[in-house]
Parts: sequence; structure tokens; C-alpha cells
Amino acid sequence: RAPGQPNFTLLDFFPADYLIMVDESHVTLPQLRGMYAGDRSRKESLVEHGFRLPSAFDNRPLQYHEFESHINQIVYVSATPGPVELANSSQIVQQIIRPTGLVDPEIFIRPIKGQMDDLLGEIKVRAARDERVLVTTLTKKMA
Repeated sequence: RAPGQPNFTLLDFFPADYLIMVDESHVTLPQLRGMYAGDRSRKESLVEHGFRLPSAFDNRPLQYHEFESHINQIVYVSATPGPVELANSSQIVQQIIRPTGLVDPEIFIRPIKGQMDDLLGEIKVRAARDERVLVTTLTKKMA
């Protein structure tokens, strides 16, 4: 390839109809945008001081527009989508509930004195209802 041309990447070997999933896109896209400039800046200093040959510039990450040219289908996943995601999305889907559909459990603080008897009492209540119990630890000391 000619100097300055983009490197071949894994994206070049995918079929034409592949799908890109970008998780946490509000963080990932700015990182993709900054990769080329960060790499270039580091190498300019190395080339300037004779630690790398100028050809080192050709071994580089894709510029963002080069990455975009590989996109056929893309899904941005983000709790806080930015302007790029919103501008490039034909459909926005909002998730209103927690991913698991579960609510946070209620937390009870109980006295230390008699904690083993209290635990065994709670286990017996669950066992009587044919429920299961998982006890990880009561205190750091007991762990």
C-alpha cells in the first residue's frame, strides 16, 4: 500500500452485511475519534528525536472517517447517547426498566447479638415455604 494509506484491519475481512455493536458508545466513539491523533502525536515526538523512522506513521489506527467507511450496519448502545449516536440513528429504543426487571432488595440492619439465631430463624421460615437460601457471609470476621 502507498504511504499514508490506511492499514488493513479486521473490518476488511468481514462480509459486506456484518453488524457492528458499539457498547457504551458515548465513551467508545470519542475514543475511536482520538486514537489516530494520539498515535500521531506520540510518533511525531519519536520521529523528531530519531527514535523512529518516518515510516512509523504508516503503522497507525484508522482515522474516524476511515472507520466510518467500513460501517454497513451499526447499533449504538448507550444509556446517555451523544449527538453522533442520535444523528446517525434511524430508530431510537429506550429501555425504561432495569435490565433484569428486578427492583433493589429492601435492606434490614439488625443487631449483632444473636445474629446466628436470627439467621437460622430466617432460614427456617424460608424452608417452611419451600424456598431456597444462600448465605454468603454475615460479617467480614466470619468470612
